[in-house]
Amino acid sequence: MEATWARPVVFWEIEALDAERQRAFYRALFHWDIGDGRIMSIPAGLGGPEPGPAGQIREGRRPGVRLYVQVADLEASLSLAVELGGQVLSKRVDVPGGPTLASIADPEGNRVVLVQQ
Repeated sequence: MEATWARPVVFWEIEALDAERQRAFYRALFHWDIGDGRIMSIPAGLGGPEPGPAGQIREGRRPGVRLYVQVADLEASLSLAVELGGQVLSKRVDVPGGPTLASIADPEGNRVVLVQQ
Protein backbone atom coordinates (compact mmCIF):
# COMPACT_ATOMS: atom_id res chain seq x y z
CA MET A 1 0.00 0.00 0.00
CA GLU A 2 1.30 3.43 -0.94
CA ALA A 3 1.99 5.86 1.93
CA THR A 4 -0.48 8.73 2.15
CA TRP A 5 -1.57 11.43 4.59
CA ALA A 6 -4.26 11.29 7.25
CA ARG A 7 -7.67 11.76 5.65
CA PRO A 8 -9.51 14.88 6.87
CA VAL A 9 -13.22 15.29 7.51
CA VAL A 10 -14.42 17.01 4.34
CA PHE A 11 -18.19 17.09 4.78
CA TRP A 12 -20.89 16.55 7.36
CA GLU A 13 -24.66 16.26 7.28
CA ILE A 14 -27.58 16.58 9.65
CA GLU A 15 -30.51 14.38 8.67
CA ALA A 16 -33.86 15.65 9.95
CA LEU A 17 -37.48 14.59 10.15
CA ASP A 18 -38.48 18.29 9.99
CA ALA A 19 -35.73 19.94 7.95
CA GLU A 20 -37.28 23.42 8.09
CA ARG A 21 -37.38 23.34 11.89
CA GLN A 22 -33.77 22.16 12.04
CA ARG A 23 -32.78 24.85 9.53
CA ALA A 24 -34.33 27.57 11.69
CA PHE A 25 -32.64 26.18 14.82
CA TYR A 26 -29.11 26.01 13.40
CA ARG A 27 -29.43 29.28 11.46
CA ALA A 28 -30.42 31.17 14.61
CA LEU A 29 -28.04 29.42 17.01
CA PHE A 30 -24.84 29.41 14.93
CA HIS A 31 -25.57 32.11 12.31
CA TRP A 32 -25.12 29.53 9.55
CA ASP A 33 -26.06 30.58 6.04
CA ILE A 34 -28.34 27.67 5.10
CA GLY A 35 -29.68 27.35 1.56
CA ASP A 36 -33.17 26.49 0.35
CA GLY A 37 -34.53 23.32 -1.22
CA ARG A 38 -34.68 19.62 -0.50
CA ILE A 39 -30.95 19.57 0.27
CA MET A 40 -30.07 22.71 2.26
CA SER A 41 -26.39 23.45 1.68
CA ILE A 42 -24.26 25.00 4.42
CA PRO A 43 -20.93 26.54 3.33
CA ALA A 44 -17.76 26.13 5.36
CA GLY A 45 -17.39 28.51 8.28
CA LEU A 46 -14.65 30.99 9.03
CA GLY A 47 -12.09 31.00 11.80
CA GLY A 48 -11.92 27.27 12.44
CA PRO A 49 -8.77 25.38 13.32
CA GLU A 50 -6.38 24.84 10.42
CA PRO A 51 -5.87 22.68 8.44
CA GLY A 52 -9.17 21.13 9.50
CA PRO A 53 -11.01 19.71 12.47
CA ALA A 54 -9.52 16.91 14.52
CA GLY A 55 -11.68 14.04 15.74
CA GLN A 56 -11.81 10.92 17.84
CA ILE A 57 -13.45 7.54 18.23
CA ARG A 58 -14.52 6.48 21.70
CA GLU A 59 -16.73 3.92 23.36
CA GLY A 60 -20.13 5.12 24.44
CA ARG A 61 -23.62 4.03 25.41
CA ARG A 62 -25.06 4.61 21.92
CA PRO A 63 -23.60 4.95 18.44
CA GLY A 64 -23.64 8.26 16.63
CA VAL A 65 -21.69 11.16 15.21
CA ARG A 66 -21.42 14.38 17.17
CA LEU A 67 -20.68 17.91 15.99
CA TYR A 68 -18.50 20.21 18.08
CA VAL A 69 -19.27 23.83 17.21
CA GLN A 70 -17.32 26.83 18.47
CA VAL A 71 -19.38 29.62 20.04
CA ALA A 72 -18.37 33.10 21.24
CA ASP A 73 -20.46 33.00 24.43
CA LEU A 74 -21.21 29.57 25.87
CA GLU A 75 -23.88 30.63 28.38
CA ALA A 76 -25.71 32.82 25.85
CA SER A 77 -25.64 29.97 23.31
CA LEU A 78 -27.10 27.53 25.84
CA SER A 79 -29.94 29.94 26.58
CA LEU A 80 -30.57 30.54 22.89
CA ALA A 81 -30.61 26.80 22.16
CA VAL A 82 -33.39 26.32 24.73
CA GLU A 83 -35.30 29.34 23.40
CA LEU A 84 -35.11 27.82 19.90
CA GLY A 85 -36.55 24.46 21.01
CA GLY A 86 -33.38 22.62 21.99
CA GLN A 87 -32.41 21.16 25.36
CA VAL A 88 -29.31 21.53 27.54
CA LEU A 89 -27.83 18.06 28.14
CA SER A 90 -24.78 19.10 30.14
CA LYS A 91 -23.81 22.46 31.52
CA ARG A 92 -20.37 24.03 31.30
CA VAL A 93 -17.44 21.62 31.79
CA ASP A 94 -13.87 22.91 31.96
CA VAL A 95 -11.64 20.21 30.49
CA PRO A 96 -8.27 20.31 32.33
CA GLY A 97 -5.73 21.72 29.90
CA GLY A 98 -8.41 21.94 27.21
CA PRO A 99 -11.53 23.75 26.15
CA THR A 100 -14.72 24.60 27.98
CA LEU A 101 -17.67 22.56 26.68
CA ALA A 102 -21.42 22.11 27.10
CA SER A 103 -23.82 19.73 25.33
CA ILE A 104 -27.23 20.41 23.84
CA ALA A 105 -29.81 18.45 21.89
CA ASP A 106 -31.37 20.08 18.85
CA PRO A 107 -35.18 20.00 18.44
CA GLU A 108 -34.97 16.43 17.07
CA GLY A 109 -32.66 15.13 19.78
CA ASN A 110 -29.32 15.22 17.94
CA ARG A 111 -26.46 15.92 20.37
CA VAL A 112 -24.24 18.92 19.62
CA VAL A 113 -21.30 19.99 21.76
CA LEU A 114 -20.70 23.73 22.14
CA VAL A 115 -17.05 24.77 22.51
CA GLN A 116 -16.24 28.13 24.12
CA GLN A 117 -14.14 30.22 21.75
